Amino acid sequence: MSEAIKEAQKAFAEDEVPVGCVVVYNGKIISRGYNQVERLKDPTAHAEMLALTSATNYLKRKWLNDACVYVTIEPCSMCAGALVLSRIKNLYFGAPDPKAGACGSVLNIISHKRLNHRIKVKRGILEEECRALLTEFFSRKRNKI
Repeated sequence: MSEAIKEAQKAFAEDEVPVGCVVVYNGKIISRGYNQVERLKDPTAHAEMLALTSATNYLKRKWLNDACVYVTIEPCSMCAGALVLSRIKNLYFGAPDPKAGACGSVLNIISHKRLNHRIKVKRGILEEECRALLTEFFSRKRNKI
């Protein structure tokens, strides 16, 4: 998770919502991503989406069956859906997202019984550190207004 936090810090430095993600396969980080929505002018450029694309390119396959994802905040519905479609084995996230989280907070896409794949999840990994980045980012945004 500390590597995902480093990615989130990159987003923070670029005035993006500070979310970072890494994909681990066979004990090795094979891809990294951080939010780049503003920079790329792309609403799908979330940390998880960028990291998943990079991981599938690295492995040269569409399924990530034996891979694990570490992300600083609970994935949204778009990212949770992409995690299911890529068949990620395990998801580890830091801070819950009570407004848009789709891994248990608002929705639970990754464990939905009607989908063909379910992901094991562990919540609250380095939660305070992950939450602190988000809190500081949005605090600064509010104070600029």
